[in-house]
Amino acid sequence: MGLDHIRVEIERMRVQIRRQRKDIQQLAEAGVSTTSADALLARMQEKVDGLCTERERLNGEERLKRPTYASGKVINGPTVRR
Repeated sequence: MGLDHIRVEIERMRVQIRRQRKDIQQLAEAGVSTTSADALLARMQEKVDGLCTERERLNGEERLKRPTYASGKVINGPTVRR
């Protein structure tokens, strides 16, 4: 998976989690047991946390690929001079 795909997946899952929390809250107010829904929500959150870790790893790898000066500034222009 690419970095952009992971970012989109994280955002999509966060939207689902927000919707799920609203549904759980409505069920709890109605007096319905929410233990299985809470477990599902926890699994979804764990997956998002894993995707965030993967995103950070890929982000770090991408930074290492870019040539930089010692000061951290990106080198503009060709890397090989005549």
